[in-house]
Amino acid sequence: MANNIEVKDLLEAGVHFGHMTRKWDPNMAPYIYMERNGIHIINLYKTAAKIEEAGNALQKIAASGRKILFVATKKQAKDIVAEKAGAVNMPYITERWPGGMLTNFVTIRKAVKKMSTIDRMKKDGTFMTLSKKERLQVDRLRAKLEKNLGSISDMTRLPGALFVVDIKREHIAIKEAQKLNIPIFAMVDTNSDPRQVDFVIPANDDASKSISKILTHVTESVAEGLSERKAEKDSKKAEDTKEVEKAEAPKAEAKTTEVAAPEAKTETPTEEK
Repeated sequence: MANNIEVKDLLEAGVHFGHMTRKWDPNMAPYIYMERNGIHIINLYKTAAKIEEAGNALQKIAASGRKILFVATKKQAKDIVAEKAGAVNMPYITERWPGGMLTNFVTIRKAVKKMSTIDRMKKDGTFMTLSKKERLQVDRLRAKLEKNLGSISDMTRLPGALFVVDIKREHIAIKEAQKLNIPIFAMVDTNSDPRQVDFVIPANDDASKSISKILTHVTESVAEGLSERKAEKDSKKAEDTKEVEKAEAPKAEAKTTEVAAPEAKTETPTEEK
């Protein structure tokens, strides 16, 4: 992972602030550095190591061509996730988690296709043949679908991984991913159980600065994976072009020889008198 993770930067972003000690989950003990004024302080050296570990894994997933679904429905994380995930062209859920989003993916895809159907109706003029009341209902349905599912319209198959901000809040998404064995990456605060997650990033999941800092590192890794994939594709394309040119070369050479070769003149012998 090319991006360097500075503990000082994490400290400035307030990544180290956990929850009140009475709300803690004992399974987070390995990631807690100390207690101060009734609040647990997260060990940022462990956070930095975990960001790097998660980043390397996400980079590989992105390089393989699979999508990473970002999930964050809490107010302070919504805009950050939408911006960061959108920048690397990854799907995200920032509104209410649609039940069965993963376990009943076929139905969700049908709802996404419904949006495309409405858009087609508007293009070909079918929409205008409807009554005013029907048009209003269709517009409302389109707006609702766009709000809840617009950000996953390009996700044609199940994601290769899930990245979650606040696993307590997004417990339904976590359960669905566990059922389907989809790897889970998450920012985990001191009040949550890290055993539910495959790649734990111990961090303050309530402050927008902290969320932004972690998401920046994570999406940089995803971007690196996408760049690797693009470079690999370009390299393969160049190789294929060379192979085609190599295969065509003997044919072109044969044609050139054929054109260049002079036609043999046949002389008819003259009879002697």
